[in-house]
Parts: sequence; structure tokens; C-alpha cells
Amino acid sequence: MKYFLDSAKLDEIKLAYNTFGIDGVTTNPRHIMLSGKPFLTAITDIANWIKEEGLEGYEKFPVSVEINPHLDDTEEMIAAAKKVSAISENFVIKIPCTEAGVAAARRLEKEGIRTNVTLVFSPAQAIWPAKNGSLFVSPFLGWKEANGEDCKQYIKDIVDIYKNYGFYGKTQIICAAIRTPKQIVDCAVAGADIVTTGLAVYQDAIKHAYTRQGIETFINAWDNTVTE
Repeated sequence: MKYFLDSAKLDEIKLAYNTFGIDGVTTNPRHIMLSGKPFLTAITDIANWIKEEGLEGYEKFPVSVEINPHLDDTEEMIAAAKKVSAISENFVIKIPCTEAGVAAARRLEKEGIRTNVTLVFSPAQAIWPAKNGSLFVSPFLGWKEANGEDCKQYIKDIVDIYKNYGFYGKTQIICAAIRTPKQIVDCAVAGADIVTTGLAVYQDAIKHAYTRQGIETFINAWDNTVTE
């Protein structure tokens, strides 16, 4: 399973890449807002860092960038996607899972512009991006579980459907809106291709009380041992 960072803050991206070896980045309008930068500045800064690291190409390090969410017309979505994708060969265009969005993603894929169909909340929605050849599909977990739904079966159903019909691995499943380390584990057990979450969740996932206890035990032993 691959691990993407859900952020548009360049300092977080650099830290996550150098510490955890993240495999890609996902952004959305909220992440851009939190970066404190204008949209084009934020995504161009990420594109420039990619060049500095020698990670050119979406196969090496994909960065999902969402187009203007006000757009609800297929032709307008396509036009916006072409402008954004021209900035970097690493950019994968996030398109909402609506009728107009799925139509736009289908056309864009035929023209060689890779897409990530996002805001997916059911296995039924997840079928169309795969059928139309999108690079990624992004089923959301955090929002659903915050409203009392257990998402383990939801992700497993999407994985099983993709395996049944030869979509698995072609359209990669990005488990999005991950809020806890447990959700990362649930997605890994289900067989999802990718999880994307914020830096704090990855940092929480590497912590364990027994690890800290073990370090303190060994520190105590070290301090009470003659080392010379």
C-alpha cells in the first residue's frame, strides 16, 4: 500500500517525504487555503520542489490538484483541468463524483490527462471512475465514520468489485479523509492501494505507549551500566 500526504503545505510535504517516504500528495481547496498561499502559487511551489527532488512524472510522485469546485459543467471542468495539468506532469486532476464530473474525467483520460475522481461515498459511485479508466478513485472514510458508519465493509466492497471486474490496480483506490491510525490499518487489511491523510495522523501511527516505556526501561539500564 502506498502512502500519500493530504496537504498543500510545502514544509509538511518535505517533512513527510524525508521522514516517512510518502509516495504522493493530495490537495483540495481547503488545504490550499490553509497553506496561506494563492492557488497557483501553492501548486507551483509543489511542482518546483518535485523538480528539485528529481521526481518528475505522475508515475513517480503524483500530486492530486482539485479544480474550481464551483464548476458543474463538463466542458468547463475539462477546460480548467487542462490549464492546471499543464503546470506539471505530476498533477492528477481531482474531479467530483457527479454526472458532469464523471463525464469530464472520462474525456480527460482519453486525452491523456490523468484524473482522481473524488468525494466518493458509496461502492456504487466507485464503479464509474474505474469503468472509465481514471487513475485514482477517492472513497472518503472520516466523514462517514464521524456520522456513525463503520467503513471497513465499504472499502472491502469497493476492493472486491474492482477485483471481480479487472479494475483492481488499474484504477487505484485512495482511501481519503483518514482521521486515525486504525482507519489506515482497516484500509490496508481491505486491500486498498493507497491511503492519504494529514501529517499528524502519520505521526500518531508511529507512536505506541509500550515503545516509549521500552525506551525508558533501556535508558534506565544504560544509565546504570558501566560503559567503559
